[in-house]
This record gives sequence, C-alpha cells and structure tokens, in this order.
Amino acid sequence: MLPSYLALAESGELTRRAARLVRMLEACDICPKDCGVNRLRGEVGFCWSGAEAVVSAIVPHFGEEPCLTGTRGAGNIFFGNCNMRCAYCQNWQISQDWKGQRRNAVSVEVLAGAMLALQEQGCHNVNLVSPTHFVPQIVAALAVAVRRGLRLPLVYNTNAYDSVPVLRLLDGIVDIYLPDLKYSDNAMAKEYSVAGNYVEASRAALKEMYRQMGCDLVVDEAGLAPPPHPPQRRRGEPRVPPLHRRGTLAGRVPQHHGAVLPHE
Repeated sequence: MLPSYLALAESGELTRRAARLVRMLEACDICPKDCGVNRLRGEVGFCWSGAEAVVSAIVPHFGEEPCLTGTRGAGNIFFGNCNMRCAYCQNWQISQDWKGQRRNAVSVEVLAGAMLALQEQGCHNVNLVSPTHFVPQIVAALAVAVRRGLRLPLVYNTNAYDSVPVLRLLDGIVDIYLPDLKYSDNAMAKEYSVAGNYVEASRAALKEMYRQMGCDLVVDEAGLAPPPHPPQRRRGEPRVPPLHRRGTLAGRVPQHHGAVLPHE
C-alpha cells in the first residue's frame, strides 16, 4: 500500500502546500503559540527555532508501538527545540537546550536525505518526533525526498499542541497520527509545560486528526500499521460525525499508554 502523499506529489499539490506552509513562517502561527515572528529572517519565538529545521538524531528506533517498529524499526527523526516546556521531558537535552541545538540546524535537502537514509536502512516508516514547530520544513523536505524515491509512510509523533489550520494542510500527507495527549486542565498545562491554552488546542487538534483518519487501528498480516485508505462514508452519512458535535472522542479512538493512534 503506497503512502497517501504520493498522489499529492504527482498532482503538484504537495509542492504548493509546502510553499504555503513556508510563507506562514513570515509571521509564525505554525502552532497554538501564534508568536507572529518572522522566522525566515532569523527571528525566533517561544520554540527558539528559525528558518531551518533542527534535527537532533536520525535512527531506526525500536521503542515505539510494535505496529510501528516491526522487525526493522521505525525511522525516527528527532527534532530539536519544542513549542512546550515540559518540566518532566525525557528528551529535555534536545527539546530545551536551544543554544546547544543551533549546531543541529539542517537544510531542506539534508532533511530529505535523512528520510531517504532511513528508507535505505529498511525502516518501516519515517517517524517524525516532535515535528509541530517544523512542519513547513518537513513538508518541503518531503517534496524533495519523493522526487528522489521516498515511499515510506509518514508518522506524525506529536505532543498534540498543534494548530488546526496546519493540520488541515497535512491532510493527505500524514499517514499515521501519534499524538501524546498530556493534559485535561489548563492550569496544570501552564504550570508544568508553559502551555496555558493546551486543553482547547489539543482537543481541537485531535478532532481534526480524527476527521482525517477515522477511528480504526488497522494492521497488516505482519502486525504493522500500513498507509491508510481515505476514510469511507456511507451514502447519507454527515461529513462531520455526530461524535464531533458531542465534543468527545472517548471510547472511539484506539489508545496505547495515552498515545492515540487514529488510523484509516
């Protein structure tokens, strides 16, 4: 089963979306922080990130969910910096040491090469870890990598502090969403992650992911999550499921240790 982004690449839509996302960096509203800085000119906001993506590690990884790691590993790309400041972050050396991470800034071409290198190593997917603040660079790199032969599914492994308009531009690009929902209380989110609007932002983000993917976790005969087919609607079924009007995804979306895997 081929990744969904290939059809967008063939039509030219992938390149158009990359350009649109990059333009958003001129007054950055890529995440719910809405800093408004011009990252293309070197200005930085809360995430301390500029025009280039910061890549801290590129590695086949076996610590993700089994349906992603399989026998050859998930192809993890760990991005540096973050749009949150979690006091308990296990990767704080790369998420909160922005001065040290400046040396890990990479061009779009280098990021595309990293995706292709993971494919050459036999990984089952490209697993983008903490990608939110670098979505424009990722999509631009994906467009380059596809022209050079990338065919792996794309996993969006996020803290769920995502912007709905940006997620809409990822519709048909991301094959699997893997959001790590952290809080149901904004006071706690503000105290421990400096994200006082986390609850509203993350719930809206999860609903958009659900709209794109549906709720079934699908695995193949080897136990791996393959690229999805677009969600199918029965004749007469509303485009927005009644679930969204009730405002909850509880009981409908597969979960693993708090990580949600909407699929298909």
